[in-house]
Amino acid sequence: MTGRLRGKVALISGAARGQGRSHAVRLAEEGADILAFDLCRQLDTVEYPMAEPEDLDETARQVEKTGQRIIAVEADVRDSAAIRALVEDGMERFGRLDVVCANAAVTGFVPNTWSITDEQWDTMIGVNLTGAFTTLRAAIPAMIEAGNGGAIVITSSSATLKGMVNLGHYSAAKHGVVGLMTTLSNELAPHFIRVNTVHPTGVNTPFINNDHIRGFIEANPSWGSNMANALPVEQIEPVDVSNAIVWLASDEARYVTGVTLPVDAGFRQC
Repeated sequence: MTGRLRGKVALISGAARGQGRSHAVRLAEEGADILAFDLCRQLDTVEYPMAEPEDLDETARQVEKTGQRIIAVEADVRDSAAIRALVEDGMERFGRLDVVCANAAVTGFVPNTWSITDEQWDTMIGVNLTGAFTTLRAAIPAMIEAGNGGAIVITSSSATLKGMVNLGHYSAAKHGVVGLMTTLSNELAPHFIRVNTVHPTGVNTPFINNDHIRGFIEANPSWGSNMANALPVEQIEPVDVSNAIVWLASDEARYVTGVTLPVDAGFRQC
């Protein structure tokens, strides 16, 4: 622990496991108190097991082990009232909000873009794009009111770096958050709130290491080449993305805003 975020407070969506848990723990290791939330139940159109309440409890346990405080609640990222309530609780108890990690997402393969059902499209856009918007809409007024500047990091995807078939709804949502970021980076600059996106390649989490993803790739062997990285690694680890977020949230990146930062092992080069 180097204390690069000592005294700061971070809001993290999708925090029950995977990248979200890793972000919560790494930011806590750097001295931040954490506001964490996750849905912790299954959605009908998601074809792999989603996080459960016990996963969020484990995130809280790991954050508390660092010595930092955490408020962890079950909430749907599309539920504006629930997110506002968490932000208000955090402001009351911690007095500030400095960092937002809009991380919550779902994924899933489809045969092609024109076969996507209304329900599949609505869930993907709702969680991955509207969810980022509702998170930021709840958090930004509190950040401005606190007057401490801050950093917002939205998790996009390597799917925005080159065309990837069978992921039309996912790719559209992840492109959408880049547009949200570029606008907000200008709107929030007068408040010294920086806004960036990170674009991971495949990450070693239940998000892609599940029967749905493995089954699709096994049935479509040529698709595996779409996930190839230039560096000789199949996947990166969650902490690799978390370390990039720690840097973007720290004073080391105090003049970095409006950027799309790949954490992709050279994926975009392949």
